[in-house]
Amino acid sequence: MYDAMNPDIWRGRRDDHEEGPAPRWHQVVQPLQLDAPTEAPAGAALLGLCTDAGVKRNQGRPGARNGPDAIRRVLASQAWHLDRPLYDSGNLHCEADELESFQQRQAASVESLLKQGHFPLLIGGGHEIAFGNFKGLLDFSRDHLEGPVGILNFDAHFDLRRDEKASSGTPFLQAAEYCQAQDVPFHYACLGVSETANTQALFQRADALGVRYMTDDQIDPWDLGNVYALIDAFVEPLSALYLTIDLDVLPAGEMPGVSAPAPRGVPLAVLEKLIDHVRLRAGERLRLADMAEYSPEYDIDARSARVAARLCHRILRPLP
Repeated sequence: MYDAMNPDIWRGRRDDHEEGPAPRWHQVVQPLQLDAPTEAPAGAALLGLCTDAGVKRNQGRPGARNGPDAIRRVLASQAWHLDRPLYDSGNLHCEADELESFQQRQAASVESLLKQGHFPLLIGGGHEIAFGNFKGLLDFSRDHLEGPVGILNFDAHFDLRRDEKASSGTPFLQAAEYCQAQDVPFHYACLGVSETANTQALFQRADALGVRYMTDDQIDPWDLGNVYALIDAFVEPLSALYLTIDLDVLPAGEMPGVSAPAPRGVPLAVLEKLIDHVRLRAGERLRLADMAEYSPEYDIDARSARVAARLCHRILRPLP
């Protein structure tokens, strides 16, 4: 099921009596309907991916299907500092347990937004959204780009699980298998991996697939040089980069509203610096981004939603 932009969500504070510019997100956002592409100027296109079918299959706490609109409500009153048009493309909904068909529809929607020249910013939903987003970019790249496509994931989990069905634990193994089927290389880096949240089998699979990774306790706030070096080496050969953020990479105190809160994690202040570095290093090769796993049911005073909204701003704001 697909829902177009809901204007009732985009309401908030106005500062009409300010002497200088003081817009907020709800004052600049415009509708962009997936089923009726237009010649709208290229901009950032939000698309909600309302699913937690993969979380349920992965034995996690459901609730992420309600994340997209909850994040939009916080975005609405956020101060606007961006330099591009902003569109809301509405929500795709995963019906019941029909995750596989949802991922196919999702990939086609991402590919369509890319063809229109937009920067898709996808809001989940469980991290099962990652496969459809990657597939959409890879399918787009066949006719429009030359060179490899890579995935940079900030996450406490590899999400390389092998299972009978797709889930929130399988998206990057799905991506690896899709790359193999398309006879293209699989480029995947995962930063913030929790050793205690990933089995030995997952570390072995990551090594076998050539995944570049750093654990959460290898990312020291006072010395990010090694992390920057990994990012630089990973991004350098790519023609396109997909940035994905599983919000459970953040510490539980900063991000309580997820299926699996992190006992350690990567602090927001560090994550923002790493996102800035990725954007500077990748430039226009960064073609889409997403964030996943926010569950309003487990949030505290909308704390997690505010962090997610701030990350949306960080991903889209003008580079220095």
